[in-house]
Parts: sequence; C-alpha cells; structure tokens
Amino acid sequence: MLQFLCSFVSIMSTIGSILLALLLFAILIFIHELGHYTAGKIFKFKINEFSIGFGKAIYSKKRANGETFSIRLIPLGGYCAFEGEEDQNSDVEGAFNKQAWWKRLIVLFGGVFFNFVSACIVAIPLLMVFGNAIPIVTSFVDSTPNHIEYDMSTLQEGDIILRVDGTKPTYTNGGIQLLTRNKGNSTYTVTIDREGQTLDIEITNIVVGQDDKGKDVYGVGIDGIEYVKYDFFKSVVMSVPFCFEMAGDCLKIVGELFVGKTQLSDLGGPVTTITTIAQATNRSVLYLLLLFPVIAVNLAVFNFLPFPALDGGRAVFVIIEGIRKKPINQKVEQSIHTAGLLILFAFVIVVDFLQIFIW
Repeated sequence: MLQFLCSFVSIMSTIGSILLALLLFAILIFIHELGHYTAGKIFKFKINEFSIGFGKAIYSKKRANGETFSIRLIPLGGYCAFEGEEDQNSDVEGAFNKQAWWKRLIVLFGGVFFNFVSACIVAIPLLMVFGNAIPIVTSFVDSTPNHIEYDMSTLQEGDIILRVDGTKPTYTNGGIQLLTRNKGNSTYTVTIDREGQTLDIEITNIVVGQDDKGKDVYGVGIDGIEYVKYDFFKSVVMSVPFCFEMAGDCLKIVGELFVGKTQLSDLGGPVTTITTIAQATNRSVLYLLLLFPVIAVNLAVFNFLPFPALDGGRAVFVIIEGIRKKPINQKVEQSIHTAGLLILFAFVIVVDFLQIFIW
C-alpha cells in the first residue's frame, strides 16, 4: 500500500510538473502574440483572431469589435491573424496589406520585443535570488578519489570567475561547466577577480571522480560555488545586458550550427523545452525564474531570424517591398513561407524525436 501511494504521488507530481510546463510555454506564446496584437492596435490594424495554440478550438469567443479570441487543442504555438495579411486584395479598413511598410515591420517585431521585455522583467528577481551565472569559488575538495592532491595555489576561495579561455560564464553556455571539460590534462586560461584585482591564471584538469560507466571525470577540484547576486536596483540595471548576453549566446549557437560546431544533440524543439521545464519544476518552482528568461530570449531570437514563416522572414519581404515600392507577388511569398513552415516543423519534430528516443 505504501509503495502504491509513493508511486501515485510520484505520478501526480510528474503530471503537475508537465501541466505547469505547458502553462509556462502557453504564457510565453501569449506574450509573443500579445506583442503583435498590441502593436496592431496602436496602428489601428484590423485583427480577426487572437489564438493560443493550433488545431481544433476548445474555446472561442467573438468580441463586439469582430475579434475572436481562441484557445486551441495543441498548445505549442499561436497566432494573431490580421485582416489582409494573406490577401493583398483586401479592401477592408485597417487591413494589413493597406498599411505603411514600416508600420507592418513594427507589428511583425512586436512579438520579439514583448518576449525580450518579459525576459528582462523576470531577470530582475532571478538576479536577486539565483544571481548571475558568474561563479564564486567557495570551497575545494581535499583530494580526488584516486588521492591525487590538487594544488590550490592557482585558485582561492572568494575568486570570481570572469572568463574561461575568453568565454564569459552564462546560464546558456553552462556557466561553471566551462571549468569541467571532460579532457585529461587540459590546460586553459581563467580570468578571475580576486579582491578587485583582475588576474589571468592557468588551470589544468585532473581526475575528480568517475561516472556511472567507470570512466574518469575531469575537473579543477572546486567543491562549492555560488553565483554573483545583486540588490534590486542593481538587478534592474543589469537585467537588460544580462538578457542581451543570452541573446548573443543564442545567435552564436545558431551560427555554430551552420558551421558544424554545434550538434543537433545540443538543440531541442517545443517538446524538449516543455520536458526541460517539467524536470526543473519537479526540483523547485523557483527554477521557473531561471527558465522563463532563458526560453523567452530563445523564443525572441528564434522569431527574429530571417527565415521564411518566422517574423524575421516575413519582415524581409516587407523591407524588400519598402525598397522597391511595391509588394512581391503574394502567391510567391506565401509559397516560400509555406515551404519554410514545413521545414521548421520537420526540423523541430526530428530534433525532439532524437532528444527523446535516441540521445
């Protein structure tokens, strides 16, 4: 009976975590689409539907102004449908196709802007509670399991690790994991802040343990760390550059994917994202403070990319129209966006499948 109750509690906890993860993902999508909606309302665009999710509508309400608000079955996306967005011949007042190109550009990037702003807002309590991903050394192991003593003269308690081989520790690049490269006798340069003085020191990995398969795990002998935390006002000031750094890391990953430096195993689609959120919330709901800005920035960067079907891709066509003073043939543009959407769907499905069943 006790075993049954423990199993039941475990299952309910997992279900709760998944539901919370879906809710967070839906909130991020809502914020993104709200950005499009708000910009559209400011410029008096006619909006036909605001939807959270895809597929069959499970809730739909039409307002007096003709706008429909919908919640749909598949909570992995959403849209804000403007009149005339897919019909260049629409003559309805406020139609998307009748608006100045620069207004349409602002509306297209409204979602990206809202995601980034929401990330900055949530980053404030994150920097206060968890701190920035800049490690402070708090303690060392006395010796490694195979009794190789570590020379601690190069690192000291209280050292703030600013960079590892020129790379600043962040939440998106692994932070302290930069110091635990799984290579024996690997030497690299670590830039530290020691009592206000910036120093460059050489670090060499040693064996600090074994993994589940009995293989040696290498590290630098650090046993405990904490992160740099800020007060409220400092957190407000730091929230914007903090999120810009995350955005830079995201763009770097995209760039490295095209040149082969980043593997598909390092990426994930919506299902992987929701799984990650669920696993984190199983540990502590406080981890949402960390995941929210990370995912919000990722969502902003992803939609900013100039790829067909994404906001950035649609913006490219609007900019071209602004330069040549006439729109591109609608059938051609829609065909390109449809092809881009199919490629994106295939990509995220493959990545999620590989993450769940292969890696």
